[in-house]
Amino acid sequence: MKKDICSFEYKELQEEMKALGEKSFRAGQIYDWLHVKLCGSFSEMTNLSKSLREKLEQEYEILPAEMEERQISAIDGTNKFLFRLYDGNMVESVLMRYKHGNSVCISSQAGCRMGCVFCASTIGGLNRNLTPSEMLRQIYQIQKITGERVSNVVVMGTGEPLDNYDNLLKFIHILTGEHGLNISQRNVTVSTCGIVPKIRELAEEKLQITLALSLHGATQEKRKKLMPIANKYDLSQVLEACDGYFEKTGRRVTFEYSLVHGINDTEEDARELTALLKSRNCHLNLIPVNPVKERDFVRPSRENALNFKNNLEKSGINVTIRREMGSDIDGACGQLRRRRT
Repeated sequence: MKKDICSFEYKELQEEMKALGEKSFRAGQIYDWLHVKLCGSFSEMTNLSKSLREKLEQEYEILPAEMEERQISAIDGTNKFLFRLYDGNMVESVLMRYKHGNSVCISSQAGCRMGCVFCASTIGGLNRNLTPSEMLRQIYQIQKITGERVSNVVVMGTGEPLDNYDNLLKFIHILTGEHGLNISQRNVTVSTCGIVPKIRELAEEKLQITLALSLHGATQEKRKKLMPIANKYDLSQVLEACDGYFEKTGRRVTFEYSLVHGINDTEEDARELTALLKSRNCHLNLIPVNPVKERDFVRPSRENALNFKNNLEKSGINVTIRREMGSDIDGACGQLRRRRT
């Protein structure tokens, strides 16, 4: 079986070249083709000898992510992509344009096994983890297709990133390394539903990425209704792990809170959320839930969402309502993929 060459970190690729009997500077040339020029085949690597290119073809492969569908929002220019991987699995990515630069939201798994009840990504379960190169390729393809540089990356698409921990770490190292796109770690956000041991492990890595915790309920009972992971890890354990992440890295944690009408958007919910977060140096991001065909959850009205936010702000919580992007296309995570599988 051929090796996935785009999943090697820089030093690993140097070792691979040594093993092939090549000088180590060849690794730099190949790495530049893969992660800066974003080429999709060895034949494009024109400063390598023909014999080396043939050797690479025999030993390695560049795993593809072929664009299957692209939707462009007429409202705000948000692009939603569906990519087909080598084995036919589909993954979604989203390009969002902001004043501060282009942000891409990528998937870390094909499917998801976490079972959050309001999420389209988890319908059908987990097919498999993505390799580091398949995560990178989503960003690379979007840069190539649009001709625009990506400056911010959010690992918040289909899948639970910390359920694919080792590949996620490699992806971050390659993405933020000086020999690749060299995106600042501070411009990378990783979302998790709350896998406590992995949050603790990630804190020990001392990365400068932002951790986003999918909270969605201010009490253990409420979380259990919405997120099966809460049956394994108590909310107090999750928050303790998040506090540890802040202490170890100095990076403020973002709490994501999907607002579902009549489920978690009452005045009592706002009071419980305030009690939970008031003493923490954090940011709360409210996300009016996207309707999913297979679920009967309803988003709150704009007025209700603003009232909820105002109640929290009055209590000193640093809170925003996520700006809705691409509302006229398949905006909710997993919707486009679900329609095509």
